[in-house]
Amino acid sequence: MQILQRPRWPVVISALLFTVALVTLSASIFADEGMWTFDNPPEQQLKARYGFTPTKAWLDHVRLSSVRFNDGGSGSFVSPHGLVLTNHHVALAQLQKLSTPEHNYAAGVFYAKTETQELKCPDLELNVLVSMENVTALVLGAVKPGMSDADALKARRAEIAKIQKESLAATGLRSDVVQLYQGSEFWLYRYRKYTDVRLVFAPSQQIAFFGGDPDNFTYPRYDLDFALFRVYENGKPIESRDYLKWNPQGPVDNSLVFVSGNPGFTSRQDTMAQLQFFRDKMFPITIQMLKRRLATLEHYSAEGPEQARQAASRIFFLQNSLKAYTGMETGLKNPELMAKKEQEEKDFRERVAANPEWQKEYGNAWNEIAEAQKELAQNLNPYRFRSVGGAPLAAEALTIVQYVQQVQKPDGQRLPGFHDSQLASLRFQLFSPAPVYLPMEQAMLASVLEESGQELGPNDPFVREALQGKSAQEAAREAFAGTQMGDAAFRKSLIDGGEAAVAASKDPLIAFARRINPEIMAMIKWHEEKVESIETRAGEKIGKARFAVYGKSTYPDATFTLRLAYGTVKGYPMNGTEAPPHTTFYGLYDRAYSFGLKPPFNLPELWLKSEDKLDLKTPLDFVTTCDVVGGNSGSPVIDRNGDLVGLIFDGNIESLVGYFVYDEKDNRSVAVATPAIIEALRKVYGAGSLADELEGKL
Repeated sequence: MQILQRPRWPVVISALLFTVALVTLSASIFADEGMWTFDNPPEQQLKARYGFTPTKAWLDHVRLSSVRFNDGGSGSFVSPHGLVLTNHHVALAQLQKLSTPEHNYAAGVFYAKTETQELKCPDLELNVLVSMENVTALVLGAVKPGMSDADALKARRAEIAKIQKESLAATGLRSDVVQLYQGSEFWLYRYRKYTDVRLVFAPSQQIAFFGGDPDNFTYPRYDLDFALFRVYENGKPIESRDYLKWNPQGPVDNSLVFVSGNPGFTSRQDTMAQLQFFRDKMFPITIQMLKRRLATLEHYSAEGPEQARQAASRIFFLQNSLKAYTGMETGLKNPELMAKKEQEEKDFRERVAANPEWQKEYGNAWNEIAEAQKELAQNLNPYRFRSVGGAPLAAEALTIVQYVQQVQKPDGQRLPGFHDSQLASLRFQLFSPAPVYLPMEQAMLASVLEESGQELGPNDPFVREALQGKSAQEAAREAFAGTQMGDAAFRKSLIDGGEAAVAASKDPLIAFARRINPEIMAMIKWHEEKVESIETRAGEKIGKARFAVYGKSTYPDATFTLRLAYGTVKGYPMNGTEAPPHTTFYGLYDRAYSFGLKPPFNLPELWLKSEDKLDLKTPLDFVTTCDVVGGNSGSPVIDRNGDLVGLIFDGNIESLVGYFVYDEKDNRSVAVATPAIIEALRKVYGAGSLADELEGKL
């Protein structure tokens, strides 16, 4: 499942998502490669390979029809009445939050036959990209000659905060400054933000994720991975002028298609030093952390049916992340891939060195990044394990402690995530009315603290403050004994009360967060001064060198911002045979019966009863050469006319290396076909009116 997991609180420790860009020109010309920004679409490549040139009107329509799910994922408007299509697994977090012991929407079918039955999501924010403005000169102009790396980082951040704040005040639109091309370009992206989003339809998870973890990141697939929401304003569905028209025929084999979505991050353009750091240091630690957290939740889940329901979505996402990161690590252990990346870097550096002016200006940047990686590697354990990021409610308590401190500072001096332009979205998440399960949260904190103690030792200052001489289980139990952090009104009272309220609070989880915050802030400062500031300055140099050598003829690394990918509906060689361009409902039933209807290949009873009603030759899933990664989940697949033919829900196992390099031969994105959705709505779920809305008959 290609989903980007994004926490509900600002990420204060995140080395993994930092990328520095470098890519060769030839790859983007001769392959269906790239996650292109809408200001710089791949016009030359499309014209040369497919004889197609997207017009400005075409690009604007696709952009305004595309939606970002701010909790991780993509979608699109698919009717003039605010209807939004995405994946079931993108919707899963909201389905879990809407669920109760009596109504498990995460597992069962939900269909609102009328608008009054649609369920309002507790904390879902959708974004539509309205405009883009190049603000590179403003951001880089804030850095003055002679500034240290640390001061330069502060100057950039202050200018970015100023730009965002002024834009929000002038337009009322969410305003994010996005760093592209290794920090050699900065763009102001303005979004129309929607927070009244209501669930309309979701199939059962069993059919949406048919085949479960064994089939995840594989192909052929047989998943009906979709869900539908509706966007409201002022209590009424919006009238969405820009939406994607439904193509009932679906994808055509060997045809040109596009994907418009929000890929989360890629590291294709990292230096060799960074890739080696990920391979040798970061990924092994990350994978081990995921395994520990998964084991904790599986143990909690085994306590009973209600505990299993509470933990189900988190277990799903952890399993998905574990498989994804394991695949990425495997990719970086591939000698051929690393040799290719090494040769790319060697060729690039030789071109820079051949020009004395370039060499003087940019030549040492790779060495600077390598030194920063050494610094990070030496302090990796404190950097990763002085944290409660794996315990969501404890991390939220920490965010509240930091919030009331940060907002006392001038806007430009605050940590990212706490700038004035970001506070509305942050508060929306912090004050979510979604249910909180304190026993599960306590179990997660105990696991995280145990991990920190094992990795850092009892004399580490963070461990001493967190445990205070107790076991991890005892410390977690005390932190949750009588906490009110599960109550949204209590969280709001702390934010509204400011520093005084947080300092005076006797809530044990807030008290715990107050104790550990100084050590976490110290690690943030260390990382900013010793790693991030150096990588930022050196990355900017490499970005400028890239433009000097190759020009702006390629795409930047992914940043969870809107991108356009293109490719062909096309099978690929697999296991000595051929994977087909698309699968059908015939294949779904064959795979289920071939495994004797045993989990995870069992079919819901409703589908067993509906087999005779279905046209079994209907296309179900299909593959394309379009270039996608996590975050693209729910992205629309459109044809030349801009009509919808499917939606992305995954990549094949070969695509996991795509975080570092694209290979058109066997890298495939996997999508649900539009005919399958209509067939299921009409013949399985009795949702004919919803199918009519999708097909433009209402």
